[in-house]
Amino acid sequence: MMQETSPPSFSELYSAYAAGQLDPGFSLLLETQSMLRSDVRGALAVSETISGIMFETATPVAMSAGAGARALDLIDALEREKDLPARSAPSDAELAELPEPLRDAAFEAFDLAGWQGTAPGIRRMKLDVKSELEVELYRIQPNARVPRHSHGGTEFTLVVAGGFTDETGSYGPGDLAVKGPDDTHQPVGDAGEVCFALAVRDAGLKFTGVMGMIQRVLGR
Repeated sequence: MMQETSPPSFSELYSAYAAGQLDPGFSLLLETQSMLRSDVRGALAVSETISGIMFETATPVAMSAGAGARALDLIDALEREKDLPARSAPSDAELAELPEPLRDAAFEAFDLAGWQGTAPGIRRMKLDVKSELEVELYRIQPNARVPRHSHGGTEFTLVVAGGFTDETGSYGPGDLAVKGPDDTHQPVGDAGEVCFALAVRDAGLKFTGVMGMIQRVLGR
């Protein structure tokens, strides 16, 4: 199930990704979703092909002084990174089941600060991917309820494993739920498997009820 809203549109996200101009948070979301859905892999491939054709047919421009040498230095740096030893076994075995590139981002966040409790059965972890957006990984146990909330902006939530259900429907692996400022909901983890979900948003959550009162007192 995929719910679309604007802005930004998915075609805009694909185009910006292919052009290398997409925010790292959205890039992580699209790349992770492409590992779960063949149609997303196809859409990204088409966008990258179109971007490549446009690049090849563009009018050449003069390079700045030393640009060639800098490009070679960057290539050498990438090659050195490939030669680094493989990462040791993760300290949280569940994270090893996540698809790349989310897996590495989750490992780094776990090593830095680990999971934070949000509500019974709900844990979240902030991911540092050099994004201007809020990027978080959620772990929702079966039947656990995320506190009811609305949104300060637009939130994209990708289900990576398991699933959750809210007032708008049920979402499983590869599904993307998009919510805006007018949406208030309470996701509930589906029975059976633990749900992992990647959330990317341009503004914070606005909780209702007791959680909302606490949030207002703390000024968050």
